[in-house]
Amino acid sequence: MRNKPIILGLMTIGLAAFVAIQLGASFGNQEKAGAKKKSVVQRGKWLVNLGGCNHCHSPKVLSPQGPVPDASKLLSGHPVASTIPEIPPGVLAPEKWGALVTGDLTAWAGPWGVSFGANLTSDVATGIGSWTDAMFIKALRTGKHMGEGRNILPPMPWPDIGQLNDNDLKAIFAYMKSLKPIANAVPDPIPPSGPAPMK
Repeated sequence: MRNKPIILGLMTIGLAAFVAIQLGASFGNQEKAGAKKKSVVQRGKWLVNLGGCNHCHSPKVLSPQGPVPDASKLLSGHPVASTIPEIPPGVLAPEKWGALVTGDLTAWAGPWGVSFGANLTSDVATGIGSWTDAMFIKALRTGKHMGEGRNILPPMPWPDIGQLNDNDLKAIFAYMKSLKPIANAVPDPIPPSGPAPMK
């Protein structure tokens, strides 16, 4: 019975050590998960930059090197308040121009009509904030908005991007979802027989 306090003391120390190890492991797992998520987002950013997504999906500002993506509006799409110039009649034809583009590259005109760079920020109402990674992957594999809506129009190279593996597409999506939400309701495409572009 003299050893009872020693045994209780050792059991208490053992229990405290076990709890400390479990808490340390849990914290370590959270740290690893956070580092992994950060790594995925960084890969997504690298792929977005490599793929030139900012060329068509980011408004531009003028710099000494010419127009560059506006860092405060990355991937927010064609600015809703922007107007597009009138398309001269007969300029788009197989033996003439195949496409025209606005100065900031966010609106394109061609035989398909007029298409606008989509808002790819995490804004729920006007961007991809309500999308899942499965919807994003399906959109890039099928060429359908949200994976089942209208056709994704040129110049979006979805057939090429859609060939990336699921992990790379999820990384791109994770990066886009990490961007600050920017409310910007990009106009719907204008079909070739639709109304004349805004002046």
